[in-house]
Amino acid sequence: MRLRSTSPHGATRLSTVTLAALCVIALSACGARVDAGSPGASSSAESCVDTSGDTVKIGFLNSLSGTMAISEQTVHDSLQLAAQEINADGGVLGKQLEIVSEDGQSEPTVFAEKAGKLITSDCVAAVFGGWTSASRKAMLPVFEAQDSLLFYPVQYEGLESSPNIFYTGATTNQQIVPALDYLAEQGTKSLFLVGSDYVFPRTANKIINAYAEAHDIEIVGEEYAPLGHTDFSTIVNKVKSADADAVFNTLNGDSNVAFFKEYNNAGISAHDMPVVSVSIAEEEVGGIGVENIEGQLTAWNYYQTVDSPANSAFVEAFKAEYGEDRPTSDPMEAAYTSLYLWKAMVEKAESFDVDDVTAAADGVTFDAPEGEVVVNGDNHHIAKTALIGKIGADGLIHTEWSSQEPIEPDPFLEGYDWADGLS
Repeated sequence: MRLRSTSPHGATRLSTVTLAALCVIALSACGARVDAGSPGASSSAESCVDTSGDTVKIGFLNSLSGTMAISEQTVHDSLQLAAQEINADGGVLGKQLEIVSEDGQSEPTVFAEKAGKLITSDCVAAVFGGWTSASRKAMLPVFEAQDSLLFYPVQYEGLESSPNIFYTGATTNQQIVPALDYLAEQGTKSLFLVGSDYVFPRTANKIINAYAEAHDIEIVGEEYAPLGHTDFSTIVNKVKSADADAVFNTLNGDSNVAFFKEYNNAGISAHDMPVVSVSIAEEEVGGIGVENIEGQLTAWNYYQTVDSPANSAFVEAFKAEYGEDRPTSDPMEAAYTSLYLWKAMVEKAESFDVDDVTAAADGVTFDAPEGEVVVNGDNHHIAKTALIGKIGADGLIHTEWSSQEPIEPDPFLEGYDWADGLS
């Protein structure tokens, strides 16, 4: 176990880490590589996790308020379901999971602060949560300084690997690149990029621009709106005037509601100019209104409509717990899967210690609702099958295209010549 300094300055560690997080947010549009297996990649820290009794604490950190609550509440619910199932099945190494929940309030600095609280005050064995890349970037130095584990459940822009984070959502080559390949196969020659103004969309669009240049696709416009923005008349008018073959959408949170309502009001249909979204799942469709988004495309690794015994059991259990009207979605499934992966790592290691768990991670598998997933111990991502879906009149997303098999994670796009220099 790594040891934390017993310096008299130890009491100020959390505030120092939070300040470091603020610095990271300012720089986070640039990908920073910290290899998961590199020596000395995380700071020395002594864990206060208590495993002497019949329980062990874990933390759930999601936005239960603010602009991202529309998406993150669903992740919190699926984590709760996984914890209930695991406890009913005997817990982890015979210990029941005791959940400590915190609200990130859709603010990166709050995520950093709450992460520090969960680790140093609540003494959790691992934390599960985060959504926006800004929240993850803010938390990253906290987890590395305290040598604790974060399981991050949402697709993201890649160009990152930390020894203290396991990424159970898609990285770029498992979502954005397959979506671009699909559009290219459909004959797309021009794209308009619309995104929220923070880390994920700007980095994703840097990658999309590099792909487009290498594949003779013209980027005819690139527009950003602040998180929570609700007036999209100007942006939609620009999109309509540009008359691109398709729109690539990296908006997040409730901004998608306003965007698609304005898109529909402007008389632009999925047939005229399809929108491919990478942050709209089944839960958001209801908030947007099916009439505003039917026929539009999404890129994910899981849909409620996936046909498998594991998914049928997951959907049935989720609806039994939260109601028949509640759909399941990719981030929910990735969060649910993350808790089971942590359980499998701990049981393989026969220990809750961070070093032991990360050493045991490579090759850990889980028969997830999306299909079997495998942990890559080198970069802490998992193999995932890419899916392009179309939103139906029933409000669900139906698979239009599949990679057919899991794609190995390549967060730094090392296997793509056109991506040279991006990281």
